[in-house]
Amino acid sequence: MVPRIPVSVDLVVLTVRFQQLSALVWRRDRPPYDDLWALSGGFIQLEEDLPAAAARVLAERAGLPGAPVHLEQLQTYGYPDRDPRQRVVSVAYLGLAPDLPASTEAHMSWQPVASLTAMAFDHRRIVLDGIERARAKLEYTSLGAAFCPAEFTVAELRRVYEIVWGRPLDPRNFHRKVTKTEGFLIPTGRTTTRDGGRPAMLYRRGPAVLLHPPMLRI
Repeated sequence: MVPRIPVSVDLVVLTVRFQQLSALVWRRDRPPYDDLWALSGGFIQLEEDLPAAAARVLAERAGLPGAPVHLEQLQTYGYPDRDPRQRVVSVAYLGLAPDLPASTEAHMSWQPVASLTAMAFDHRRIVLDGIERARAKLEYTSLGAAFCPAEFTVAELRRVYEIVWGRPLDPRNFHRKVTKTEGFLIPTGRTTTRDGGRPAMLYRRGPAVLLHPPMLRI
């Protein structure tokens, strides 16, 4: 007889809140791993494909229905001892989004990723894999702008890169790179003083998907 192994979807949803890279998690209130942070997740239903399951978990379990979250498959985790109750295979999805409001689910909470040093199951490993994917995506794609509002300044975009990468960047060098990369940013023709100081140009995300040349961390 072929063994039946449950398959779940777990979401690593990352955003920048209060100048910190944060993940959407909930604190477990029952064994196993009572009182530890965990990712939102759920078992895949028979009629669902994986993207539909991830979207359902985002809306129903994470409490972000209709939120502008970029979702992409991260990795599959299937080693035998990842859940002490039974053998479970998990397909993890990475979600990237601008500063999102609180979840509609009272048990969900945005927590700085630096504080998530102990988590239920293998969720710490999944979070770290998600963070590394996000850092890499910022190098060669335009997804850095996914952490920004619809219109943003170059300084606001730079702060996203600094927060996700965890290091300061030279403002002039960064400005030159992002404004010279074809299709990355589109000027709106408007300015803002919300950063303080002189009015700064507002941009929106352009049509480019891949960045040429990439924005390397080194």
